[in-house]
Amino acid sequence: MKNAIIKVSQLKKDYHVGEMTVHALRGIDMEIYEGDFAAIMGTSGSGKSTMLNVLGCLDQPTGGQYMLDGVDMGKLNKNQLAGLRNNKLGFIFQSYNLLPRTTALENVELPLYYNSKVKAKERRERAIHALEQVGLADRMNHMPNQLSGGQQQRVAIARSLVNDPVVILADEATGNLDTRTSYEIMELFQNLNDKGKTIVFVTHEADIARFMKRNIIFRDGRIQREIQVTDRFNARKLIDALPTEDDYQS
Repeated sequence: MKNAIIKVSQLKKDYHVGEMTVHALRGIDMEIYEGDFAAIMGTSGSGKSTMLNVLGCLDQPTGGQYMLDGVDMGKLNKNQLAGLRNNKLGFIFQSYNLLPRTTALENVELPLYYNSKVKAKERRERAIHALEQVGLADRMNHMPNQLSGGQQQRVAIARSLVNDPVVILADEATGNLDTRTSYEIMELFQNLNDKGKTIVFVTHEADIARFMKRNIIFRDGRIQREIQVTDRFNARKLIDALPTEDDYQS
């Protein structure tokens, strides 16, 4: 039986807008297991982004319990939450969120600056290794504006890996990318998952969700259904099947 890295029980999140209460999450029960590659899906307003914010400790639930790697998140203060978030979670966003005047290597090093146990030499070595993992060993001294969108997202993925988190949380990580680059990023995610990384990926795109092992569909703040993906897309095969520049010119 695999270990449940994430376990939420009767999780609720309410927002107050004037005199109105918005029930964004309505008693969610969900588990993410070690080695999982799960998509959280749903239309706008379904609760998927709120769920990701709670899982990432960027927002506090109104009720229920959230356990991350055996730790009850509801019992931690702000400083403890910040420390645990930096050590156990890796974040990837649709807009990359890279510092514009900082090299790829320095962007990847950034999370380690908050870890006093990691000295400068180790910080640099770990950042280099993370960039090598995402295929950017030859771009580490480039600024973000010298990189393509796909390369910038690879830097963001390397940054999420540098602390060796127990879970990677990705928010519409292919949303700004063209088809080929999206497939290349999904190939990278599939390779990381094959090596044991646990990944939770928020998307509204059904074709992107088919790269994953499990789809959790949200609707109106509840889990509508879960699907084990039996006909998974293989990113490498799809990339190889795409037309090349030569195909267009012939």
